[in-house]
Amino acid sequence: MSLGTIDRVALEHKVKSMYSDVAANPHGEFHFEMGRAMAERLGYSPTDLDRVPSEAIDSFAGVGHFFHLADLRPGEHVVDLGSGSGMDSFIAALKVGTTGRVVGVDMTDAQLEKASSLASAQAIGTVNYRKGYIEDTGLPGESFDCVISNGVINLAADKTKVFQEVARLLKPGGRLALADIVTEVPLPENVVCNTDLWAACIGGAAEQQHYRSAIETAGLVVERVEENAEYRFISEGARKATAKWGVKSVSILARKP
Repeated sequence: MSLGTIDRVALEHKVKSMYSDVAANPHGEFHFEMGRAMAERLGYSPTDLDRVPSEAIDSFAGVGHFFHLADLRPGEHVVDLGSGSGMDSFIAALKVGTTGRVVGVDMTDAQLEKASSLASAQAIGTVNYRKGYIEDTGLPGESFDCVISNGVINLAADKTKVFQEVARLLKPGGRLALADIVTEVPLPENVVCNTDLWAACIGGAAEQQHYRSAIETAGLVVERVEENAEYRFISEGARKATAKWGVKSVSILARKP
């Protein structure tokens, strides 16, 4: 898949604009579903969801479930790449407990502001958020037990760089647990160049073997891949892309040796 053809400045603007809307207007019209009903259908525990801020769940725009793969333990340190309005990072905080730590990284001010204010209002002191790019977080290397991410890496123009950053962040033996959008066949150039389809989590989706190769090239070992059959796009254009190129959601567990 060609990466040089997408206007990266326009792409960043489009992604920030769309996900600002996700934070501010979670009941608006998007290419994808959002909210609690979808989260439960994907596999999130209702008990966990009851314990995190409902406003974060309203703006949940993830594409799958991976906490069974992450297997977070009390005291662990976790990074959430593309943390959005905070639902996954709040659930991670439940898993790692009062002795653990969760850092959410996002580039969209509206999402960061929403997540930070919810953490403050709920006195969730083990989570903090920082502005940054998922391929260059500015966090210390070999400091985290687990990196999580949900439906975000497909938005990055350079996925290899993202996975290199993941490998840098993880302690030896640490793991990556994510959900993301991939394709069964490489996307044509006119789709890859369409910033609307990138922001909708389609245009930037890598062919599934290329995606796996990017993880492995970064030095991580893929241990499990699961399809999230319950995830579906809702706009007509997104559904057509799903049918034509095999666009789908997968959850992946990988480990740093």
